[in-house]
Amino acid sequence: MKVRKRNIAILGSTGSIGTQALDVIARYHERFEAYALIANNSVEQLIEQARRFQPEIVVTANESKYEQLKEALSDLPIKVWCGSDGVEAAVQAAEVDMVLVATVGFAGLTPTIQAITAGKAIALANKETLVVAGELITSLALKHKTPMLPVDSEHSAIFQCLNGEGGNEVERIWLTASGGPFRTYTREQLQHVTKAQALEHPNWSMGQKVTIDSSTLINKGFEVIEAKWLFDVDPSRIEVLVHPQSIVHSMVQFRDTSVMAQLGQPDMRVPIQYAFAYPERLALPIEPVDFYKLSSLTFEQPDTDRFPNLCYAYEAIRVGGNMPCVLNAANEVAVELFLQERIGFTRMSQLIEKTLQKASFISKPSLNDYLESDTEARKIAFEYAR
Repeated sequence: MKVRKRNIAILGSTGSIGTQALDVIARYHERFEAYALIANNSVEQLIEQARRFQPEIVVTANESKYEQLKEALSDLPIKVWCGSDGVEAAVQAAEVDMVLVATVGFAGLTPTIQAITAGKAIALANKETLVVAGELITSLALKHKTPMLPVDSEHSAIFQCLNGEGGNEVERIWLTASGGPFRTYTREQLQHVTKAQALEHPNWSMGQKVTIDSSTLINKGFEVIEAKWLFDVDPSRIEVLVHPQSIVHSMVQFRDTSVMAQLGQPDMRVPIQYAFAYPERLALPIEPVDFYKLSSLTFEQPDTDRFPNLCYAYEAIRVGGNMPCVLNAANEVAVELFLQERIGFTRMSQLIEKTLQKASFISKPSLNDYLESDTEARKIAFEYAR
């Protein structure tokens, strides 16, 4: 039976997730169409992608890059747009079936809302959208009957473990973490971590911001918050488990004590393709797990004394309101300053803690409150970093 092509808009096409999504589309070009490619500053790479995939729409969110993009694609029948209006028009285009939200950080929030209200299926690879405004996003998705398919490897694993379980109550979710490159470092060693060291992840190939988040364990804190909203599970039932081999991507325990786990090689094309093709599974040129070659699979508790960001995330979602939004904004500033080599590795956690203490609390935030909280938290974080 012939399957109709699924038109996909990729928000963040030049990033790590976006480029791997295009690999999937290239392999299954008869199933998926890169209908819209959206990026920010990497205009040269965006031009190369547009010439290769010939999308209907190409958007640069950075208006200063528009003329360069338009001129470079002037010989092709491609709509070239720019700015926030161009992004909104692309994710809401009538022909788009699914929007892959592959941008990093707070920037993914507004386009995700726009896509949801237009009734587009969401393939969500942006943790921060649910961290910042999980209650708002999930309520909008219910209202507009919009499917939301997780692309994070951990949440895709949980989603797969829950398939076929119907109304069976979840006793516990185990989110696995590699532990990052500094899992065995002492406090003293962590104080001297360099940018170059932090960008060397032992298992995964990711963008700079996500790689730094992994090294501080804030990414696992974000994933706890994200899992709470995606799977309607109280954070007290979500635990982080350090698993250095990154073979078990997450697990679900049910009330009869049975545990379901999803295993596989650490390759993001697997969860991306699963979201694109759901509920079908398509072949991928990846070596399967060879259990005869695995010497061991180990699990350990995260050390929150050395990596306190995980505690800050649990506290932020416990308090609720706009606190997860504040947490995200503080972390984005901390990572930005660390990548600029203006603050040290352990200073990032201190900056996050101080910002959470000083930011205004709003128990029932609106979208405008989230936007204002983000601005306020960034200001506090930058001031503390001086």
